[in-house]
Amino acid sequence: MAATRLPPATLTLKQFIRRQQVLLLYRRILQTIRQVPNDSDRKYLKDWAREEFKRNKSATEEASPATEAQDLKEANGIVTTTGVHGIHVREFSLDLGL
Repeated sequence: MAATRLPPATLTLKQFIRRQQVLLLYRRILQTIRQVPNDSDRKYLKDWAREEFKRNKSATEEASPATEAQDLKEANGIVTTTGVHGIHVREFSLDLGL
């Protein structure tokens, strides 16, 4: 039996792609949070996002092919900004009241 040259902690292609998607989502969330005008709200949202990602750091849930297609679709537009009146992050919505 031939020994593999890859270290035991090497990610599979699927894991690597999922990791990149998660990092992209995190960056998009932080970019959107930077647009919040109120300093205390911005700090709260940034801390919330950081804690949620830390809390789910060890999550290993693999998506089925059907949900993967949906995830990829969402990853392209998961964080959308609608003018100055609101910022939407997935199910989370913040009315800026401007």
